[in-house]
Order: sequence, then structure tokens, then C-alpha cells
Amino acid sequence: MTAPEILTFGCRLNAFESEVMRGHAADAGLEDAIIVNSCAVTAEAERQVRQSIRRARRENPDAEIIVTGCAAQIDPDRYAAMDEVDRVIGNEEKLRAETWKSMCALDIDTPRVSVNDIMTVRETAPHLISGFEGRARAFVEIQQGCDHRCTFCIIPFGRGNNRSVPIGVIVEQVRALVDQGYAEIVLTGVDITDYGRDLPGTPRLGEMIKRLLTLVPELPRLRLSSVDPAEIDDALFALIADEPRLMPHFHISVQSGDDLILKRMKRRHTRADIERFVARVRDLRPGAAFGADIIAGFPTETDEAFENSVSLVRDCGLTWLHVFPYSERPGTPAAKMPQLPGDVRKARAADLRAAGAEQVRRFLDAQIGSVADVLVEQDAQGRSPQFASVRIEGATADGLIVPARIVARDNDTLIAQKAA
Repeated sequence: MTAPEILTFGCRLNAFESEVMRGHAADAGLEDAIIVNSCAVTAEAERQVRQSIRRARRENPDAEIIVTGCAAQIDPDRYAAMDEVDRVIGNEEKLRAETWKSMCALDIDTPRVSVNDIMTVRETAPHLISGFEGRARAFVEIQQGCDHRCTFCIIPFGRGNNRSVPIGVIVEQVRALVDQGYAEIVLTGVDITDYGRDLPGTPRLGEMIKRLLTLVPELPRLRLSSVDPAEIDDALFALIADEPRLMPHFHISVQSGDDLILKRMKRRHTRADIERFVARVRDLRPGAAFGADIIAGFPTETDEAFENSVSLVRDCGLTWLHVFPYSERPGTPAAKMPQLPGDVRKARAADLRAAGAEQVRRFLDAQIGSVADVLVEQDAQGRSPQFASVRIEGATADGLIVPARIVARDNDTLIAQKAA
């Protein structure tokens, strides 16, 4: 059974869902199809999606091109109008096995566009997968959607409202992946720190993780994809302090370091909340590393407000930043606010990336001389618990966790030797 080609854009949740689709499409006999799993987080993300669709058609004139993901969910007509596209399916439909079975050549009644109202979806169906191609770590979806409405964000209209996966299903999925040999699981979703509010008993993220690690003791490493500082529960802080299998790398949904901009974004945290979160985690887990999502050039952002974001990166030692020049998303409140020129946004994004790169170098240099347990992904290169890229001198099998002594830094990669 041959799997179709899948072009995946955007978040880790999309990476997980691409594997679900890979299995469904292969079972349905669509091995010659090209599936484009799109992203809509910025206008640039959508431009890249459309560019890839056109390239895919040029290089594969006879393939069936199927477009799905957030961009297709939010604006299906735009993608259906592209000559290169054969079918458009929504974010819920793409995860159903029956959707892919209906696309076989014998089913002439299958609609070309199949996209429902994502806001009417109330549950997230379990999706068990057997593994990820060519990866030492695997992603597991624990929730979908978002109940919050940040003024810049279009994603809730592509993903719907918060829907959590029951704990038992998560345990089953993680256990299956560990049995396949995966040494690290990444819990992913749209807003994972909102996990459980819609489930009976409203279990929070920390409680779920505690049960997961108890029920799957053979899991070596667990990582969180992204956290919202406004939603961290006490049980999660306790795990950060006491559970070595929970990796000490926390990617924070920061967005801005200026309180007025945060208010206009309709975020639920302040700059001080970020600083307190970072300080508390470092107190509980010395050596922890922090990444962040930050938007540059949000409407009305002054020079002073922007400098508050830059100073937050430096003050908190934020590394591995995801920096986005602000992008107008039609239908969002921020798109109606006074906009900054595009060149200002790009320049500020470059300055933020430079500040983040400086913090990465500082963090990596501080690791020299230490010993880290490196999960080897490919060609003797992998990730430390803090998500630093590490290259180990000498042959090392993929998928193993190897103690390695850090001896040098090569740009953004640490050089290590196997520890005795």
C-alpha cells in the first residue's frame, strides 16, 4: 500500500493530522493524490500554500490535488477557484476515513468542495496513528479549536471552538507510539492549556499529563508544543518541578511585551505575567529554556511599545522565537485598526529575530561543558531536553537517547561527544 504525497504547512497539529490523512488516503487507494494541508495564520502562509499548489500541478500534471487545512476551511471558494485544484475539504472532513473512501474513482457523486461549518462541531474524534515517517518524536493531538478571540487571530474560524480528547484515548495513542519505538511524544493542539474544560469533571492539562505519565511509565520523554501563561494550572507547575520526563522547554504564546498592545490584542496576560511565569519555572526547574510567539508591527504599535517586546526577549532570555510580522486577516477586529507600513513590520520582525538569536547563542554557550541526554533524530544529530540542536561526533543510531558532553557551539548547533 503506497501512501500519497502530503504537503504540510503551519503548526504541529497539522503535522499530526497529515499522518491521519496519510493513513486514510492510503487505505482508500489514493496513492497518486497530492494532499495540501494548508495554514492560514498569516497572508504569507497562504501565499506559500498557493505557490506550492501551482508548483505541484506543474510537476505532476496528472495527479489529483486535494486542498484542506485552515486556509481551505476559512475560504474554500478561493481554493476551489484555482485551476490546479481538484477537491477542497474542510478541517473536520479531512480526518474522517469515509471522506477519503468517497473520493475513489467509482464514486462520481462526491462533491468537489466539502467544507462544513466548523463552529457546529462539538467533539474531537480519536485518531490513532501507528507512527510518523522519518521522525524520532511523534505528535499527539489532545485538543482542537479555541474558545478565545484574540483580535488578530483567524484560526478559531478554521478550527472551531475548544474540543478536548478524552484522557483514555490520549493514553492509548501514546502507548501505541511508544510501542512503535518513539522516545519522545509532543502534546499538541490549538490551545492545549485550555485542555479539559469541556470534558466531564473538567480535568486540567496538568492532571491529564500526570495520569498519562503514570499509565505509560515506559514513555521516556514528554514535551508540550505551546503554552498560554494565563492558563497554567498548579498541577502542571508541580510536574515541572518533580517530573523529569516532562522536558524543560516551554514555548509561550507571548505575542507582545507591551501591556497596551496586549490589551488591544485581547490577550489575557500582561508583561508581568510572562515575567512571573518564566521566573517561577526557572525556580522550579533550573536550566529550563523558553521559546515564544511574538507579533511585530501590530496596529498602533509605537517604537516604545515595540522596544518593550525586544526588552522582554532579553529580560526573560527567550530563545527559539517564532516571529510574525503582523498580517491583516479579513474578519478580525485588528484588521480594522490603524495599520503600520509593511516595511516597518518587516524591520521590527528582523530586529526581534536578531534579539532572539542573541539569546540562543547565550543559552547554547552556557551549555558547553555540561552533559545532556540527546534524542538522536537523524545522522547523529538530535535535540537536548531544552530543544537545543546537538550534533554528536561519531556514529549513533537514530531514535536513541544518548548522554553526550557538550564541547562546542557551531552557529546554532551544539557539538557533543558521547559521555562515558
